[in-house]
Amino acid sequence: MAIQLTEAAARHVKTCAEKEGRARSLRLGVRTSGCSGFMYTVDFAEEVSDGDLVYDQHGVQLVVSRKSLPFIDGMEVDYIQEGLNQRFDFRNPNVKDMCGCGESFTV
Repeated sequence: MAIQLTEAAARHVKTCAEKEGRARSLRLGVRTSGCSGFMYTVDFAEEVSDGDLVYDQHGVQLVVSRKSLPFIDGMEVDYIQEGLNQRFDFRNPNVKDMCGCGESFTV
């Protein structure tokens, strides 16, 4: 399996990257945090290391560490705009439970 980035998410990354003068590379991962155990991390990828996997999707380079992959393998990342609200939406088939606020999850 792999991680999928929707066209809407890719467009958002491209727009933000161009505004900030960054490469079109997004680093996606997880870290221990929150009341349920893990939370997603999203940032521009400044560099790619030997322990990273790279997926090219819709003109964006998606960088994921091999350490994070077991927690997010098969996930789809979308970008949603509802009125004035906008956010990345993570559809992760590995999630077993989420905390009440939606910030953290358990696998």
